[in-house]
Parts: sequence; C-alpha cells; structure tokens
Amino acid sequence: MSDYHIPVLLNRSIDELVVNTDGIYVDLTFGGGGHSKEILQKLSSKGTLIVFDQDGESVDNVIKDSRLKLVKSNFKYLYRFWKWMGIGKVDGILADLGVSSHQFDSAERGFSYRYDAELDMRMNEDAQMTALDILNSYSHADLQDMFSAYGEIRNAKTLATRIVEARKSGVPMTRTTEFNKLLESACFGDKIRYFSQVYQALRIEVNDELSALKKVLADCLRVLKPGGRMVFISYHSLEDRIVKKFLKTGSPEGKLIKDDFGRILKEVESIGKLIIPDETEIELNPRARSAKMRVGQKI
Repeated sequence: MSDYHIPVLLNRSIDELVVNTDGIYVDLTFGGGGHSKEILQKLSSKGTLIVFDQDGESVDNVIKDSRLKLVKSNFKYLYRFWKWMGIGKVDGILADLGVSSHQFDSAERGFSYRYDAELDMRMNEDAQMTALDILNSYSHADLQDMFSAYGEIRNAKTLATRIVEARKSGVPMTRTTEFNKLLESACFGDKIRYFSQVYQALRIEVNDELSALKKVLADCLRVLKPGGRMVFISYHSLEDRIVKKFLKTGSPEGKLIKDDFGRILKEVESIGKLIIPDETEIELNPRARSAKMRVGQKI
C-alpha cells in the first residue's frame, strides 16, 4: 500500500480522530488504505470502519478485515449511504483530499503534465466528462472563470483565448504533451507553478471537487454524534479555505446561520491549531509539503 500512496500526517491524524476505540469511523478517501490500516489498528473488535473511494483501482487495496465496509462511490454521497446502511451516528470522519501519489504517477490517467497521456483526469473512470471534453466544449467565459477560480491563474483570459483559437484552427490538443505546447505560449511566471495550477483547475472541474467537499462537510454534521471528530487534510488553498470557514462558522461559505431570534446556530467547533507536516516527513515524502490538517468536533 505504501507504493500506492504514502499517507500524510498519518499518526497525528489518527491520534486526533480516534477517541473511542469501540466506535464507528469513516475514511472518505480510502486510496491506498494507509490511513484506514492505522484506524483499524486503533479500533477494538467492536469497532467499525466505513471507507469511500470512487477510483476503481483502490478496490485492489481493500484490507481484509470484518470490521471494514467499502463503499465504491464519491464521498459526497456520505449521508445517502450512511442512511442506507442503517448504522448509528459515527464517532469520527477522516478525509485526505486531492489526488493520490498513485494517480499522479499513473501516466495514462492524465493528471500530470509530466507524462504523455490523453487529457482524462477522471478520479471515477466511469464518469463521462474528461478534461479533453472541457477544453473542447467550454465557452471562452467558462474557461476563463474555471482557470481563474480553481487555478488562480493570473492571465486566465489570455489562456482561454489561446484554447479557443486552437480549437478553431484545428491545433491538436488531445494529449497532455500537445496541451503543454499551448501552455508554454501562454505561460505567465514560473513554468512549473503555472502548469500545476492549470492542471489543478482542470482536475477540480472534471471531478467537481469543491462542490463535493462543501456537500460532505455539511453531511458530516448529519452523521456525526455529539463530540464526534472530523479531520480534513487539504493540499491547496481553495480546499483549506472551505474547511477553515466551515469549522469557524458551520457553513462552507463562511456565513453564520442564525435563528429567528438572532442566535447563532453552530454545530461544529475547531479543535486545536492548524497542523502541518514537519521537515522530517517532508523529506521522506515531498508531496506532504503543501498539506494542511484541520480538526473539528461536533458540538
């Protein structure tokens, strides 16, 4: 499993998460199973772990343990499956957001600009829309909005123009290497950073990542018992900002909800301070460098 994905902030995340060894826990992003394996080691024979993953390849990593139940689905359907399973309120929920090392290193998936591959980027390979579909069908305005909002691209308008012009002139843009040539002509600032931000924007749009995150945050409060923990590890500012706002206000949009009498309705509170990997972990796993972990508790 370590070859699939090295779990980030492994011990610190599980220590914050597991407060009842007989409890019910959820790993929203099973992946290589690194975090799940550690949770199972903490749980007693009475404990239960429900794991979610929409990537079919993750099924190969399923841990053979009677306490584990796999749900092959996007974690945005947490509440639907929790209700269907008929289990009680859960004690803790963990999410290690973003793309796994395995997905980045699987050249054929098209997540990385470093490999020649079709522009795919689907985490769920049964989904219909790919990155190529977006580049070939989105309007100039939609492309500009996407790159600006999800990639924080400073010259999003110029990039959108180059893509639309390439479509009209029939310039090949079906593979990452072909798309990279277009990016080089529009690159603004550091090349590696620029390419990474563009690919991030496309990946977020393909997988509807931020909408899924907002939905599951709200659903966490529906399935957690009072005192239950939620641990979210994010890798870019867009995700972390949403989690931070949610823990502060109880709303993914950062808006305080009040009743008819003006009293604040808040079901979650932040526990401790922002947690980031230390230099030792970053040295062992460079991809941990951008990780930020926040812990919340249902009131």
